[in-house]
Amino acid sequence: MTDVTLTTVHAPATGKNAWYRQLWFYVLLSMILGVAVGHWYPEFGTMMQPFGDGFIRAIRMLIAPIILCTVVLGIAGMGDMAKVGKVAIQALIYFEVLTTIALVLGLLGVNLLQPGAGMNIDVGAIDAGAVKHYVTQAQDHGTVQFLMGLIPNTVFGALADGNILQVLVLSVLFGFSLAALGDSGKPLVHLVEVGSKMLFGAVGIVMWAAPIGAFGAIAFTVGKYGAGSLITLGKLLLGFYAVCLVFVFGVLGLVARWCGFSIVKLIRYLREELLICLATTSSEVVLPRLLDKMERIGCRKSIVGLVVPTGYSFNLDGTCLYLSFAAVFLAQATNTPLTLYHQVGLLLVLLLTSKGAAGVSGAAFVVLAATLSSVGSIPVTSVALILGVHRLLAEGLVPVNYIGSAVATIFIADWDGALDHETLHRELDRGAGN
Repeated sequence: MTDVTLTTVHAPATGKNAWYRQLWFYVLLSMILGVAVGHWYPEFGTMMQPFGDGFIRAIRMLIAPIILCTVVLGIAGMGDMAKVGKVAIQALIYFEVLTTIALVLGLLGVNLLQPGAGMNIDVGAIDAGAVKHYVTQAQDHGTVQFLMGLIPNTVFGALADGNILQVLVLSVLFGFSLAALGDSGKPLVHLVEVGSKMLFGAVGIVMWAAPIGAFGAIAFTVGKYGAGSLITLGKLLLGFYAVCLVFVFGVLGLVARWCGFSIVKLIRYLREELLICLATTSSEVVLPRLLDKMERIGCRKSIVGLVVPTGYSFNLDGTCLYLSFAAVFLAQATNTPLTLYHQVGLLLVLLLTSKGAAGVSGAAFVVLAATLSSVGSIPVTSVALILGVHRLLAEGLVPVNYIGSAVATIFIADWDGALDHETLHRELDRGAGN
């Protein structure tokens, strides 16, 4: 997709690939420094938030045009519209199966671990004002609103707002239209391809600021929430992290084995991006790098262009784990009885509400509030109990979303016969990711 080196800090040829000269090492050092600053100097740590937010904004400004170029090139590159439809159906089937498994696993985990049992929270004593904004957003998160939200007011408005779902809709429309032009559309295809290379070059430049962004984001998180939140809701956090690990190494590990590769090697290949995910609690900031790495790992460009952006909207495995786990946790904490019938109903609602998470600001938390509002049996105001640790919970769900997107892309490419297994194993065995 691009010849720009995104992962290795330039150095003399004799030590170019040394581990201490790679981006992941600098990001890791920045995270350790951020934890230390946030713990020992919490007030100063919270002041570092602009560094993390600034880095995220710098990457997000490039995401919408990158998705537009990538999806348009992917569809136009396939040529056969029937093949595009086939890949789309394969992807949606995979997404639905995996997100359902994630929801079920979240329910099983929270029922087994019982992290909210014994808390005996009085719902009437909860400060509803703290989550009023999220509850208001949740009320506007119905099915009709979601479908209407797919349609942007203007073409440039979708790009300006950075709404992934709206940009995806536009990209599909433009891709089909460009493919239908045939040879007359080739000059425009070439122009889009050049624009794509330019955008990925810009990503490579911005990624030099990743260590600074990681430091600011992690210093803010530790400084604001600190050890107090870990102690108060430690059982919730540890339980959720455990379920995330089971999903990654159990479920996604089995999918990886089915495709003939190791999930551990894939995680090592994506280590830089995962560290950035952990620090910024955002998988969007590394979406451009996933597009690039999935192509370099052996997935056909057209498959990558369709599956990755779509997966960012419909294959949120970590978010699904969070929604089911957190919803039942709140019921346990407030002594709200949930029968098997209620939990099955909750699962069915989550199958719908979880699909709109990508288009909402503060996605997972808002969707959780919307889900509780739809179910009715669990008090909506109880979401205030986890507001303080939502960012810490995101430390688990965001990397799972990212790994899930990578595995999905490889699986769909393999399913469609568009995966170069020799390249896959060579890149994973090397594990340098550059």
